[in-house]
Amino acid sequence: MPESHFVAPSDRSAEQVSGAKVVAQALKAQDVRYVFGVVGIPVTEIALAAQELGIRYIGMRNEQAASYAASAVGYLTGRPGVCLVVSGPGLIHALAGMANANMNCWPLIVIGGSSERNQETMGAFQEFPQAVRISIYGRPGACYVDIPADFVTVQVNVNSIKYKECCMPPPVTMAEASAVCLAASVIRSAKQPLLVIGKGAAYAHAEENIRKLVEQCKLPFLPTPMGKGVVPDNHANCVSAARSRALQFADVIVLFGARLNWILHFGLPPRYQPDVKFIQIDICAEELGNNVKPAVTLLGDINAVAKQLLEQFDKIPWQYPPESKWWKRLREKMKSNEAASKELASKISLPMNYYTVFYHVQEQLPKDCFLVSEGANTMDIGRTMLQNYLPRHRLDAGTFGTMGVGLGFAIAAALVAKDRSPGQRVICVEGDSAFGFSGMEMETICRYNLPIIVLVVNNNGVYQGFDADTWKEIVKFQDPVTVAPPMCLLPNSHYEQVMTAFGGKGYFVQTPEELQKSLKQTLEDTTKPSLINIMIEPQSTRKAQGLAATSLPLISEETLDLDFQQC
Repeated sequence: MPESHFVAPSDRSAEQVSGAKVVAQALKAQDVRYVFGVVGIPVTEIALAAQELGIRYIGMRNEQAASYAASAVGYLTGRPGVCLVVSGPGLIHALAGMANANMNCWPLIVIGGSSERNQETMGAFQEFPQAVRISIYGRPGACYVDIPADFVTVQVNVNSIKYKECCMPPPVTMAEASAVCLAASVIRSAKQPLLVIGKGAAYAHAEENIRKLVEQCKLPFLPTPMGKGVVPDNHANCVSAARSRALQFADVIVLFGARLNWILHFGLPPRYQPDVKFIQIDICAEELGNNVKPAVTLLGDINAVAKQLLEQFDKIPWQYPPESKWWKRLREKMKSNEAASKELASKISLPMNYYTVFYHVQEQLPKDCFLVSEGANTMDIGRTMLQNYLPRHRLDAGTFGTMGVGLGFAIAAALVAKDRSPGQRVICVEGDSAFGFSGMEMETICRYNLPIIVLVVNNNGVYQGFDADTWKEIVKFQDPVTVAPPMCLLPNSHYEQVMTAFGGKGYFVQTPEELQKSLKQTLEDTTKPSLINIMIEPQSTRKAQGLAATSLPLISEETLDLDFQQC
C-alpha cells in the first residue's frame, strides 16, 4: 500500500503515476481480483487502471446489484469483493448491498469517488489495508473508502510510493479448552440432540470437521438455507425434511455459525422446548447469548472449534444410538413430509404448482452447480426441494431477507466458477417479483457472456397473483391504479424476451414436458445465458402450515403437524 509520500505535481524529475493507478495497484497488492461497479466521474479512471493490472472489472447496470455481486464474491472467495461507485446517488444505491453484507457477515469494500479537496488535506492511501483487515477479521462485513476526485487525477513520483504487503487471512482462534470439554459432556448427555449448521460454518470452510463429527457421533443435523451443502443434503443424517419437529423437540442443539434470529425463530418456545440447551459456536463474541442464554458458549473459528470437539470424542469415543426413539420420530416425520411433497409434485393439472416445477428442476440439476434463489414461496419451497451437495454453493436472500440480490449473486458465482472450474453451471431461481428488482442485469450477463441459467417462476404477482382472465375482469371498466390488488403483476409477462433482447436464449413454458425440454437444452449449451419463464398457478402456495403463530401454547408431538418448509 502506498504511504503518504506524495511529490508535488510540479516536481517532474522522476516518473509520474496517477492516483487512479496507485489505487488500482493498492487493490492488486491486497489480492483483490474482482471489481463491480457503475462508472462515472471520478472513478472511471480507477476502473481502467484496475483492468490494466489484470483485475476483472464488471460493469453493472445498478450500484445495488454491483454491491450484491461484490459481497457474494467476498463470501465465495474469503477475500473482499470491491464495489466501485460515484458519490451521492451511486453510494446511496450501494448502501443496500453494504447493509446486506453486514447482516450476512460477508467481506465487502465499497469505494466511492467524491468531490475534490485541497491538495494540502490529502492523506495516504493507507485506508486499503485497513479496510481489507476490517472486512475479513472477526465478523466479516462492509467497509467504505472515500476517494476525492483529485486523489484520482493527481500525478505523484512513482518512487515515493510504497505498497503494503497483502493483508494476511485472519488469525485462527480457538475456544477455551474447559468450555470445549463441557460442550462435549452436554452433547453426550443429550437424549434428543441436533446440530444446526449455519452459513458461518460454510464461510469458515468447516465442512470436513463437521462432517466427521456428524458421522463419528451419528448425530442428526439440520442446515440453515446457506448452510446447505456443508454436509450434503442427501446425507443419511440430514433431517431437513423434519425441520420443525427437529427444532421443536431437541433437548440439546449445537449451533455451528448459525444465529438465533428470525430464520431460527429466535430460539424461543413454542418452536423450541422451554428448557432446550444451546451450545453456541461463533467467531463473534457479541453474538453469543443473543435472545437465549446458551448452556455453553464456544468463541472461536468455527472450523477450529469443530476440530476441538472432534478431539474430545477421539479421546473418549461416543456415538448417539442410531436406533433411538428420537431418530425413529425424525425419520417418520421425514417420510410423511416427503410423501406429501411428492404428492403435490405429481399433480398433472395445469398451470403447474411450485412442487411440480421444483421436482422437474431437481431431476436435472448438476450436483456441482451453484444455486442462487430469491422470492417468497419460490425461495422457501425451493430450498426444501432443490438439493445442495457442496459447501458455499447456495446463495439466497439471507439474514436480511433481501429481494433483488439474485442476479448480482449469480453474476458473482459465474465469475468465480469460470476461474475455478470452467463448465460449472450457475442456476438462478427467481420469483417473478424478485426478478423485477434487477432484471436489467440480463444485459450484464449477456455482455460478459456468462452462461447463467435463470429460472423465473412466474405466478403473476407478489406471493400470489391472478390469471389473465380475472385480471381483465378487474380492470375492464376501471382504472387499474385504483382497483388492481397491490400484490398483482401483469399476467403472463414474457420475461424471457428480456433475455432474448440482449442475445441470450429465452423459453416460455407452461407444462412439465416443456420445462424438462427447455432445461435439458440450456444445460447442454454452455455458450450462452438462458432464461426459462415458467408459468405456474397464480394462487399456488406452500402446503398448509401446522403451527400458525409463535404465540400458540406448546402442544404435544402427537398433535403437532409441522411443515418442513417453514422458515
